[in-house]
Amino acid sequence: MEYKLFVDSDVVIDFFTDREPHANPASEIFELNEQGNVKLYLSAISINNIYYIVRRLLGHKKTIEVVELLTEMTEIVGTTKKEIIQALKNNFSAYEDSVQYSSALTIKDLDVIITRYIKDYRNSSIAVMTPLNFLKMRKKVSK
Repeated sequence: MEYKLFVDSDVVIDFFTDREPHANPASEIFELNEQGNVKLYLSAISINNIYYIVRRLLGHKKTIEVVELLTEMTEIVGTTKKEIIQALKNNFSAYEDSVQYSSALTIKDLDVIITRYIKDYRNSSIAVMTPLNFLKMRKKVSK
């Protein structure tokens, strides 16, 4: 079964910067994507945040390569006026997460939002899991 996963910026940053102890579960999520077992989605606005943070760690040139890879590995969901206005109404404490959530709502049959900060998505109508919890759930289901 192919899962459709919306990936929060923090998970992408963990993967590309090898942030411990979160890098391994994030890497497994991206590996499942490469194998065709999951399909990863990102918000267009996340790319800016990822670039900003990763650049400080890896430099401009390497970060441009990261962004290029991301465009090949994931589906990028646009952020329009509609999502911006929806984000204002979502009742999320962090506006950035609210915009990502509004973008996630546009994905047909999305299964899970993957983030390390589940509490930031407590008002989500979509299932929210950490990378580790998703991997554990997937193992249980596939047995």
